[in-house]
Amino acid sequence: MSYWLYIVLLVLGIYVGISVLLYFLQDYLMFKPEKLDKDFQFHYENQEIEEYNVETRDGATINGLHFKSKEPKGVVFYLKGNSKSMKGWGKFAVDFTRHGFDVIMVDYRGFGKSTGRRTQKAVKRDLQVVYNKIKENVDEKYVILYGRSLGSGFATKLASMNNPRMLILDAPYYSLSKVAKRYVPFMPLSILIKFPMPTYKWLKYVQCPIHIIHGTDDKLIPYKTSVKLSKIKPKLTTLHSIIGGGHKNLNTFEYYHKVLDEIITSKPKKINLEGSSIHVKHSSKTANA
Repeated sequence: MSYWLYIVLLVLGIYVGISVLLYFLQDYLMFKPEKLDKDFQFHYENQEIEEYNVETRDGATINGLHFKSKEPKGVVFYLKGNSKSMKGWGKFAVDFTRHGFDVIMVDYRGFGKSTGRRTQKAVKRDLQVVYNKIKENVDEKYVILYGRSLGSGFATKLASMNNPRMLILDAPYYSLSKVAKRYVPFMPLSILIKFPMPTYKWLKYVQCPIHIIHGTDDKLIPYKTSVKLSKIKPKLTTLHSIIGGGHKNLNTFEYYHKVLDEIITSKPKKINLEGSSIHVKHSSKTANA
């Protein structure tokens, strides 16, 4: 065997080996679940909660929490990120209950008390089942879908298949394949990745108002991702920039809460453009235009 052939085979072997490792270890690398005992008791100060379980057709159990407000104006279905469990994420429900909205939150398969084998298809199906149960009690025009990071893709998929009042995406990704590509650009991720999560494809079919919130200093999912997503359905989309915000600290910015308040409490109104400059074009001959 020639020296160069040996080198080629060695490199090829290493490449295949890394690909196999990525395929089988990606669940561990992508998800950081926190397991909770079945008898764990959730508690949040000044929050009225009700715990529930949803049984799926393949025998899994999806554990969830219902955060209640006294006179609810609607329901926020909050889809969390890829780490921990509702034990920690539940503290963000107050950002909606204080405005008079109930909040429904769930742990994905393998998180918290939820069970079952986690696949993209299974999680999408689970969330649709929960959404259907919400619709049994609340008209969709009062349902807000809120997706945070990992949950932004699932929230977009739900919005594309249903008719909620609005979709709010917090630090969304274009697709998880694109995110992963930043770290392993030389790997065939289109073949390897089990959770491609093509948010950009699902967003094309969303018919409700879309609000995207993103920090300009997000190092994990760059701000330009949201700029790109906002161009998919521009007439329905509003991009809210949190100047200086990172990936995990938007809730520490006063402007984030101002934006969230305006989004969920205001009623959409049509702008009267009559008499405006909307159709006026700058002349290219004018140097100072």
